[in-house]
Amino acid sequence: MELDLAIRFLVIAADSFIGLVLIALVLFVIYLIGLYCIDVTQTKHAIRRNYPIIGRFRYAFEHLGEFFRQYFFAMDREELPFNRAQRSWVYRTSKNVDSTVAFGSTRPLNVPGTVMFMNCIFPTLTEDAVEPRRITIGPYCHEPYSTTSLFNISGMSYGALSAPAVQALSQGAAKAGVWMNTGEGGLSEHHLQGGCDLIFQIGTAKYGVRDKDGLLDDVKLKTIANYPQVKMFEIKLSQGAKPGKGGILPAEKVTSEISKVRGIPEGQASISPNGHPEIRSVHELLDMINRVRRITGKPVGFKIVIGGSEWLDDLFHAIQQRGEEFAPDFITIDGAEGGTGAAPMSLMDYVGLPLAESLPLVVDKLCEYGLRERVKVIASGKLINAADVAWAICLGADFVTSARGFMFALGCIQALRCNKNTCPTGITTHNPKLQKGLVVSEKAERVKNYAHNMMHYVGIIAHSCGLKEPRELTRHHARIVIQSGQSILLSELYPEVAYRTHNTSAVTPTNRGKS
Repeated sequence: MELDLAIRFLVIAADSFIGLVLIALVLFVIYLIGLYCIDVTQTKHAIRRNYPIIGRFRYAFEHLGEFFRQYFFAMDREELPFNRAQRSWVYRTSKNVDSTVAFGSTRPLNVPGTVMFMNCIFPTLTEDAVEPRRITIGPYCHEPYSTTSLFNISGMSYGALSAPAVQALSQGAAKAGVWMNTGEGGLSEHHLQGGCDLIFQIGTAKYGVRDKDGLLDDVKLKTIANYPQVKMFEIKLSQGAKPGKGGILPAEKVTSEISKVRGIPEGQASISPNGHPEIRSVHELLDMINRVRRITGKPVGFKIVIGGSEWLDDLFHAIQQRGEEFAPDFITIDGAEGGTGAAPMSLMDYVGLPLAESLPLVVDKLCEYGLRERVKVIASGKLINAADVAWAICLGADFVTSARGFMFALGCIQALRCNKNTCPTGITTHNPKLQKGLVVSEKAERVKNYAHNMMHYVGIIAHSCGLKEPRELTRHHARIVIQSGQSILLSELYPEVAYRTHNTSAVTPTNRGKS
């Protein structure tokens, strides 16, 4: 009896299952017919019109191709913007795991542009090595900034980054003893939480220090300067990925907290102007630098992507006329290879000089005008490995900053979703469900490890060259491969420029005596 009931139940269940399958198939067929009708009648896409339904797979495969190339097809040193070898080094150093490799390098040594450091027959012994020397920025300021830190966190705004990401960077920077640039999005409690040294960036929209007209508000600026953690101010004229274009923050990222920090309406896209309305000449740039320095009492510099170089002569002439105390305390040079969360491809791919050209150009111009010791140089732009940092020091950088390197330390997988608010690692999204994957205490430790290991490995390169500390590296300590496949010293490719006296009488200072 019980067996008959069980068999009858199974038959009914099977009939129901078959019925559901048949219903699902009918609905699926109706759905395909609907898609077919849509495809053959629409006029925007030729592929879908000529190959209805099947043509739709092209777009899916095109999207999935990004991920298949990253994980299955691209070689370790092929992928862009950062290849697997570069990212893996950051991941390993940030986790404090073994970063040695076996059997030989996979890096080709005959490609033009390849840099090789010249080891010394008598390398520096470990017991003879010293820490990087201390550098003072802003000697004419009421509160100069003095630091030994060589590798620091570049500008990334709260808004572009999530709150947990900013907190992890702030805490990690404090542990590592490096500074953190706030980016143009203003100063938030998340920046202050970790207790690290901060560089406040003044962007074209003046977020955090703007008045009702979007211009610089002296009272708000003074309020920011009163925070002891804020050590310097950086006026952002342009950045690597989008010179001539302001910051772009999608509306979905402008939360109530971010609108308060930036001083803008909630839920509306935040588009910065493409330039400062108050700065339309080198004289006005010096005026703004000295205005900020007078109000804050702290070092002030500017961030720039180099295009033409004529304006540098005009700027340095003007400084010679006014006196070196009126010079910027530092210049941050961002290469055209710099990154961002969102930028027009026409700017990202085609505008601005790469760091390899712009860094030695600016350093040599400073030497030419006798301002090299007065104005410190910060290099930024795709510098995430120890060799990158050592190379920048060879070319004359006093400091190096990195944004994407520290993003990798936070766990970034280069998903290329920074501008979509769908970052799978929680770094560039304000979706709480995605942010929960970013554990602040864990990632802060990785930020610290990355910074410490970076300095360790840059030191290893310097010691191999027979130097006691990284800042002793010069253009005589590295070679670069040229088109013939042979290499020459960086000092041959970029001959160092000696100071020479310039005739400044032709330049009429418009603001002598102002500070």
